[in-house]
Amino acid sequence: MKLEITDGDITKLEVDAVVNAANSALSGGGGVDGAINRAAGPELVKASRKLGPISAGEAVVTDGFNLSAKYVIHAVGPVWRGGSNNEHALLASCYKRSLELANQHGVDSVAFPAISCGAYRFPADQAAKVAIDSVLEFCDHSRCPSEIYLVCFDPKVKRAYERYFETLE
Repeated sequence: MKLEITDGDITKLEVDAVVNAANSALSGGGGVDGAINRAAGPELVKASRKLGPISAGEAVVTDGFNLSAKYVIHAVGPVWRGGSNNEHALLASCYKRSLELANQHGVDSVAFPAISCGAYRFPADQAAKVAIDSVLEFCDHSRCPSEIYLVCFDPKVKRAYERYFETLE
């Protein structure tokens, strides 16, 4: 399994599935959610709205429509409320549920954004640990896509992910 931390436009990656950092209504929004919805086209919002609402920590899948990715996995991350409201477990659940859905759909490559690190204010250093640990733990116990990309929209977030990843090598 290849795990790579990268930056750039998640909508342009050549992967089987892109994970969307969605809101609970699955109604489209700003940030990564807005970028994925714009790139995929209006059909994505229509399809995802039919599956909502969902709670933080949950995920659902739709077609990718105009994206090169066949699927979009919509994961709702937690809003950071100081760290004592189950945020870490809910964020870990986003990664686990997304990878379970990837398996169910035969996905061999998947790209994750830095879930909850934008408008939901999850601290990047903590989010990096949760994301990387969750992916590695899942892949230790289950079939895993052969390529997993953690796509960071912000250079500070990317550095936090890289710093944590380096501690594991």
